[in-house]
Amino acid sequence: MAVDGLITVRSSFGPADTMARLEADMRARGLTVFAHIDHGAGAAQVGLALRPTDLLIFGNAKGGTPLMQVAQTSGIDLPLKALVWQDESGTTWLSYDDPAWIAERHGLGRSVDASVHALTTALGAIAKAATAAA
Repeated sequence: MAVDGLITVRSSFGPADTMARLEADMRARGLTVFAHIDHGAGAAQVGLALRPTDLLIFGNAKGGTPLMQVAQTSGIDLPLKALVWQDESGTTWLSYDDPAWIAERHGLGRSVDASVHALTTALGAIAKAATAAA
C-alpha cells in the first residue's frame, strides 16, 4: 500500500503531455472523465503563481459501485482522481489514491477484494501509459 494511500509515479514527460496521455488512455479504456481542473490556471486568475497542477476526476460505475454497495461513505473518494503536477526542480509526477487505501479507510473488508484488485491493476496500467516512455 502506498504511504498515506497516495501512489506517486515519476513521468518521463512534461505536465501537458502527461495529462494528455493520461486522459487519452482513460477514454480509450472506456472510463468517463467527469472533470479536468487546472489548479494552475485557477491560481493565475487570482494573481497567484502555481507550478503546473492538474486534476482529472474519472471513473466507471462498474468499478466504483461495488465499493459503495458495501459502504456508501466510499463515495467521498469516488469517482477516482489523478493529479499531474510539477515539482520545484521541474520533474513531472502523477499521483492517485491507492484503491486498497480507499477500501481500508471505509472498512470495506474482503468482499471487495476483486474490485480493489481490478481498480489497482487498471490504475497501474493507466499510470504507466501516461508516464513511461515506450
